[in-house]
Amino acid sequence: MNNKLFYQDAYIRTFSARILKQERDEADQWYVVLNQTAFYPTGGGQPHDTGVIEDERVINVEEINGHIRHYLETPIQDTDREVSCTIDWERRFDHMQQHTGQHILSAAFEKLYDYNTVGFHLGSDNLTIDLETETLTVEEVEKAEELANKIILENRPIEVKWVTEEELAQYPLRKETKVKENIRLVIIPGFDYNGCGGTHPTSTGEVSAIKILDWERQKKKVRLQFACGKRVLHQLGKKQKVLQGLTKLLNAPEIEMEQVVTRLLDNGKRLEKELEQAQDRLLQYEANNLAVTHHQIVAEHFQNRTIQVLQKLARYVIAQDPMAVVVFVATNENRLQLVCGCGSDRNEDMKQLMAEILPLINGKGGGNKTFAQGGGEALVSGEQILQHMVTLIR
Repeated sequence: MNNKLFYQDAYIRTFSARILKQERDEADQWYVVLNQTAFYPTGGGQPHDTGVIEDERVINVEEINGHIRHYLETPIQDTDREVSCTIDWERRFDHMQQHTGQHILSAAFEKLYDYNTVGFHLGSDNLTIDLETETLTVEEVEKAEELANKIILENRPIEVKWVTEEELAQYPLRKETKVKENIRLVIIPGFDYNGCGGTHPTSTGEVSAIKILDWERQKKKVRLQFACGKRVLHQLGKKQKVLQGLTKLLNAPEIEMEQVVTRLLDNGKRLEKELEQAQDRLLQYEANNLAVTHHQIVAEHFQNRTIQVLQKLARYVIAQDPMAVVVFVATNENRLQLVCGCGSDRNEDMKQLMAEILPLINGKGGGNKTFAQGGGEALVSGEQILQHMVTLIR
């Protein structure tokens, strides 16, 4: 562990090291191994550090077979000397805040409700834990968040101890450790005792704040999304910007925003229903006109009409005239939509008619003897297909 500087001091931002080797991996990516490093490799739910080694960007850090690989955009030219290394501190400290916040929040849920944390994800935009429960109430969330922020405000010390497996019995661990040697405990005295290999600040106050954003049930657990530290301010800023934009658009104060949006949605649904009813009346009127102007075979070609509209129009026509046969074709850009139907006093087979037409346009469709539909490529014009269908009927 002596060469892992991030365990000696998580606040190290710059250091010097010797390059032990520089090679390409199986994916042809360059990496270097140093004699010591403060770059944290991906592990334990915490993402890797980034930064620079001799002005070359470190884009990934992984520990493989006991060696920490620092993946570079381009290789270092002179490897026979000490190199200077710099950690991306903003990224590192963000990870320290989020990871420690997770410890605090998980401990809060465990202490208050005996909900164990069975999953943890720390991403660049979102932070989640999976709680071992199928339900989670608003009251439970609020109380856990309150307790977590109380621990932060108390600015309790965060201690790190290396212990043996035999020494673990001395500590009230929140969960069993997976490793059996080189066991590292992260301790918030009197509150949380947890095996962890991540980087953490020296006090809870540096987490700054915890805010739970959302939660949802996933199978037999609850996934909870939250933010810590600087991310809380970032989330507040984003939400405030959206809210201010809505107050201007809707000309309503923030406190009334929910009621105003609810009214708008209700009005929108009402208008949609009224529009649908008006469109149905227009289709019925159009169906009446088609039935009057055509003699039994009602054949029409349309531009840019959906198959749903064609189906509804066709059903209105044959509902009025049991002796009618309806053939509709719509050209929609490079596609053709086809609908055919017959009244109850006719004996033509609409399914068979569609089966004969669809191969001409590489189409697919289906239906039954009295009503069928389909669609395909506009390999011929809509008027030609319409005429061919009418000829087959006659």
